[in-house]
Amino acid sequence: MTVTLNACPAPAKLNLFLHVTGRRADGYHLLQSAFQLIDRCDSLDFAVREDGRIVRTNDIPGVPPESDLVVRAAHLLRETAGRPDLGASITVEKRLPMGGGLGGGSSDAATTLLALNHLWQTGFKRQELMDIGLKLGADVPFFLFGRNAFAEGVGEALSPLETASCWYVVIEPGVSVPTAIIFSSSELTRDTKVVRITDFPDATNQIASNFGRNDLEIVATRHFPQIAEAIDWLGKFGKARMTGSGACVFCAFDHEQQADEVLKQLPSRWNGWKAKAMQEHPLAHLLPS
Repeated sequence: MTVTLNACPAPAKLNLFLHVTGRRADGYHLLQSAFQLIDRCDSLDFAVREDGRIVRTNDIPGVPPESDLVVRAAHLLRETAGRPDLGASITVEKRLPMGGGLGGGSSDAATTLLALNHLWQTGFKRQELMDIGLKLGADVPFFLFGRNAFAEGVGEALSPLETASCWYVVIEPGVSVPTAIIFSSSELTRDTKVVRITDFPDATNQIASNFGRNDLEIVATRHFPQIAEAIDWLGKFGKARMTGSGACVFCAFDHEQQADEVLKQLPSRWNGWKAKAMQEHPLAHLLPS
């Protein structure tokens, strides 16, 4: 009998703010951010294989299997466990745009680590999975942390964060932003004043996306005017900003009806959708302590 886990969600994240506070000697940037989980998700199916092969069963345009973070995560988990006999078939249903700043690839990798740690019974604890995830990318540990977080360092130093129960309108401006272009730019601010988690607004008082700014936004909008156009349009309804290194743009609303009204007016040249804020990862029950 094949052992499976189907329709495993890989949620998107929003950066409610993103400050670049410095740069390490190795070139990595020091960041501060608030990571917000939302209920817009990719979906992954997993089936244990007996032949020791790791196979992605479907094509994803522009992402060959050997470079897919999902496949790399499965291999890394197996190697770290010292179990070359372990195998899996993985199907990935993409809803999150690539190069959108929503963390889709990192979230897919984290869901893979969570699901296969369970199916393969490799027994890694949460922090061990986060350490494995960091080797795949700076955003992966957040999705294994299991809940919203205040992030520091290169994004791996995480503290639990309560955030507002609200709705977001997210616009996809139709461009894919290579992260390297943003972080290598001479225009990037790298000395934003460090804030404390206690400076962040209490979730019960106001929507926290009004706090701070996204330091990467000014660079991204100069390279990709489509992002600036989306920010200007969505900014008519509230505080609009870019998430991550782009390209997606978001704005928070207290009520779902407000988000629906904005989406009714969305220009046809953009893809836009609403998402509800989540407080914890939908696979939190698979997270070992």
